[in-house]
Amino acid sequence: MPFRGADSFPDWLRLRRLDVRRETLARAYGVTRGRRTFAFDGRTYRYAFAPYNWAFENERSVEVAMASQAVRDRPNARTLELGHVLAHYGVTGHDVVDKYEHAPGVRNEDILDVAPVPLYDLVVSVSTIEHVGWDEEPQDRGKAVRAAAHLVRLLRPGGELWLSWPIGHNPGLDEALHAGALPYDRIGFLRRVSADNRWVEATATEVADARYDAPYRWANAIAVARHRA
Repeated sequence: MPFRGADSFPDWLRLRRLDVRRETLARAYGVTRGRRTFAFDGRTYRYAFAPYNWAFENERSVEVAMASQAVRDRPNARTLELGHVLAHYGVTGHDVVDKYEHAPGVRNEDILDVAPVPLYDLVVSVSTIEHVGWDEEPQDRGKAVRAAAHLVRLLRPGGELWLSWPIGHNPGLDEALHAGALPYDRIGFLRRVSADNRWVEATATEVADARYDAPYRWANAIAVARHRA
């Protein structure tokens, strides 16, 4: 009798080999380049090197570094994360809303359905807002902008928001960004400048024509929004 699932064994083996390769590469990058830093808004960060989602060779290396620090800066805050991201990099212990990803402690809820009770001291999100409405059926070009505004409503007075997303993925969000139509105090930018995933702070003009997946794979520029209620 043939082994049950034998037809799927090559796929399983291929995926396992991919995981091993990914972990090996991440360790190699961590050892050889783990002291590499980047600067943003007057602060220096160490790049995040992790195998999950190839974070050591894309925008997650800077986004996770900054978002994790934002959470660490407010250790006793009531925190909400839009998108189940930071737990994959060891940052846990806060509320998480993710419409699609199922995991312990994650609320599968549309962000626009999240009621502003309780209010939060910190709302944080890494590369999630650009998927809202755009990567859903039916597609809704304006939903990400509405979600961006709704996040502010979830903050208590004095609460803070930290939000990042790749430029060039969601046209509706990009249009609102470049038109100055997003309801945030400050929006800064980072752009990728090399094949080995180096990032530098940039101006709005420098990222205005940024494209996703060109010239480098994944994001070539990101926006980082901060807001105090």
